Amino acid sequence: MSKPTGIGPANTTPLTSHLPRPMAPDTASGTPLPMQHDADAEMAVLGSCMYQSAVIDAVRQVLEPGDFYQPAHTTIWHALLQLQKEGAPTDAIALSHQLKSTGDLTRVGGPPYLHTLASAASVGSGAEYYADIVRHHADLRALQATAVRVLQGATAPGADPAEVRSLLTASLSEAADRARRSSGGRLQRYAVDGWSFVTDTPASSAPVWGTPGKTAWASGESLMLVGPPGVGKSTLAQQIVLARLGLLAQVLDMPVQQGEKVLYIAADRPSQLARAFTRVVDQAHQDVLRQHLVFWSGPLPASLNAEPQLLTELAAEHGADTVVIDSLKDVVGKLTDDEAGLAYNNARQQLLRDGIELLELHHQRKQGPDASRNQRPVLDQVYGSAWFTAGAGSVLFLNGAAGDPVVQLHHLKTVDDEIGPLPVIHDHPRGTSRVDTSLDPLTLLRQAGTHGLTARQLAAQTTGEANPRPADLAKARRRLEALTKSGHAVQETGAGGGAGGGQATRWTASTRHISAVS
Repeated sequence: MSKPTGIGPANTTPLTSHLPRPMAPDTASGTPLPMQHDADAEMAVLGSCMYQSAVIDAVRQVLEPGDFYQPAHTTIWHALLQLQKEGAPTDAIALSHQLKSTGDLTRVGGPPYLHTLASAASVGSGAEYYADIVRHHADLRALQATAVRVLQGATAPGADPAEVRSLLTASLSEAADRARRSSGGRLQRYAVDGWSFVTDTPASSAPVWGTPGKTAWASGESLMLVGPPGVGKSTLAQQIVLARLGLLAQVLDMPVQQGEKVLYIAADRPSQLARAFTRVVDQAHQDVLRQHLVFWSGPLPASLNAEPQLLTELAAEHGADTVVIDSLKDVVGKLTDDEAGLAYNNARQQLLRDGIELLELHHQRKQGPDASRNQRPVLDQVYGSAWFTAGAGSVLFLNGAAGDPVVQLHHLKTVDDEIGPLPVIHDHPRGTSRVDTSLDPLTLLRQAGTHGLTARQLAAQTTGEANPRPADLAKARRRLEALTKSGHAVQETGAGGGAGGGQATRWTASTRHISAVS
């Protein structure tokens, strides 16, 4: 298991490389075989622990002292454990003092090497991931040693098959015990008792974008923004990113919670995306963009279905609390493959579990020539395996044709109450989007004057359908009832009728709101 390209500390030769390293003999040729190890990962683990002593507790759930290949690293690890036990700092200065008191400072490379370790990883970043790499190689070395012992026993003069089998069984049992010990931390890391799970897990998630009850994007759940090419997915995502950076307060009249740092994976046409951002940023935004926004340009080092942990590692490496993927087709090997969909959902859920918010841009299935542009989209129109949408918290669909100045925003998978459908007007030269308020329920109610509207009439106007669905009728009624509750509308309850029918409940704008636009 090698460390992914571009992730973690650069390849460096430890100052302790002059120390003798264990070698396994090749009994056939007598030539020593190099033992499995990853020096960079060992340095990254120790460097992370030096930055923040609390990281030591997480790492010690994965590693045993003997898991380090470099003897100097084992010595440094013991010193870190001692400092933590005493409640002392674990930085390079404190570590130098501790190693000097035990007579080990010179042997491990002195203060210069400790400072090299301190620069091998960012603050607490990816320590458990790197520890897994160290444990992986330590497991392989243990198995290699087992194989050598068994081979030597089997080729010794007068070897007894029963004794060799006994040696093999004992060695395998020892390897299995070691595997259980080293995986114990991983098996316990995210486990909580039943009462804590039920009582400590929030009943509802705070909105990242939207308001309680009208949430487009909930914290701890991904938002998938879907649509055909050219309908403004990246334009809308760009505005959400700027709002996460504190440069905008709202997007489509909905508030966006400010974050700390955004990692934007521009895997699809990064040059075009850069040009798009020049529409909305200028020199005054330089400091914010330099400190709180980072772009990954082009393909990832590996597809996320092949390496699900890569997404979480990227976020940790860059200190991001928000990740934007533009777009899914460029980070997953085969979108129509259910196994790829499940693997990607694994990557998604690992990221969310670490408290990172996720926005995904995705495409719809190709539509036939007879497909109507006014057809209401459904989840089945999202391209690829159903597991992509199954694991998403919210799915918004932008319906229209490439370059349309006005597109329809549909909420296909909701967090709570459905948002829209909303007519969205894109100002492409300025890179901004807004809701067309001409179809706002209160605006339509005011325009109806004293005659007012029924729930069916409002649903027909907002959806553009002559025969609205029962769900649209119920939504229109809820909106009108909310306007009544807020004092913006007056309700005239209808009466049931016989064979000749009856009178539907009708709403009119309150007098002050009618006069405001008359």
